[in-house]
Amino acid sequence: MWYRTLRYSALWLALLGVLGTGHAQAAGVRLKDVARLEGVRTVPLIGYGLVVGLNKTGDRRQTMFSAQTLANMLLRFGIVVQGEQIKIENVAAVLVSAELPAFTSAGGRIDVLVSSVGDARSLQGGTLLPTPLRGPDGAIYVLAQGAMSIGGFGAGRGGNSVQVNHLTAGRVPEGGLVQTAQSVALPSTAAIHLLLSEPDFMTAVKLAAAVNAELGADSARAIDPGSVEVKVPERYRASVADLMARLEPLSVDVDAPARVVINERTGTVVVGSSVRLGAAAVAHGNLSVRIQTRYNVSQPAPYSRLGETVTTPETDLQVDEGTAKLIALEEGTTLQAVVSALNKLGASPRDIIAIVQALKAAGALRAEIVIL
Repeated sequence: MWYRTLRYSALWLALLGVLGTGHAQAAGVRLKDVARLEGVRTVPLIGYGLVVGLNKTGDRRQTMFSAQTLANMLLRFGIVVQGEQIKIENVAAVLVSAELPAFTSAGGRIDVLVSSVGDARSLQGGTLLPTPLRGPDGAIYVLAQGAMSIGGFGAGRGGNSVQVNHLTAGRVPEGGLVQTAQSVALPSTAAIHLLLSEPDFMTAVKLAAAVNAELGADSARAIDPGSVEVKVPERYRASVADLMARLEPLSVDVDAPARVVINERTGTVVVGSSVRLGAAAVAHGNLSVRIQTRYNVSQPAPYSRLGETVTTPETDLQVDEGTAKLIALEEGTTLQAVVSALNKLGASPRDIIAIVQALKAAGALRAEIVIL
């Protein structure tokens, strides 16, 4: 079980210290990893295209728009055919999406994501035909094409099949060829603004302190939890890029609220190292009810003329109540103590979810609970 692995795995504790969802305190995080320059942003792109070369796993006949798209494409090559007359299984209609990073020049390449929009069973082995990707303004920024990688496989025969991972979505590594560069002008004013990835008052103040230590007193100030204003020195006003290159490696002490992230669908619980508990006592027990029915055959005595063979059900009911264990948690209990206590309880991931929610309701858990 995973909670037994927690006891021995140093890697798990390390992950709890760096996961953003846990909001653990992390000293020495680079400024470039927690903040970005205002005005620098990516552009979301989307397009509609076809994936061909599938092994009879593409869209079926009831998906009319994929057949019509193929007919329109063939018309450009001088082949006239009606969409409703096409019966194919190796073509799938897809939506292609990507994000164009700032400062990407024409001729550069980016990864694109491909997702089926019809009833295709698998995109395994498919090739994306040239697909224009448009931005919010309707302009074409990227032309995507290439062989797909779906990170899984599927196979079947005679009514039996096996599938690993998701087969109707994948990506084309470096499959997007940038046609139009995104024009982003760096500010040339006397001050710039750094935007925090996760707004927090203390992190903003510490970021400003790190910049002041590098550029001099009163060079930066926290405006709000999400932004820090930095005065541009005279020698950097002609090239803000040089200033950012100097600021990005700075070490910033990140501090954020403690969180416990719960995914009830998968039974996953992630606890940040900043989580603390108040004084509390936790009792955990299991109640299981097992009903088992066995069917016996009752036959009449030999040479009996009136008796007949019948099936009689025999029901067995068992109720087991697990032994409840009481664990006391002292004031200010840390993550390590919480994990150790839950291990002693023998709690499963589902049980831990219920215990965490009960501690929050009792006011003993001093952390924010995020349910995915």
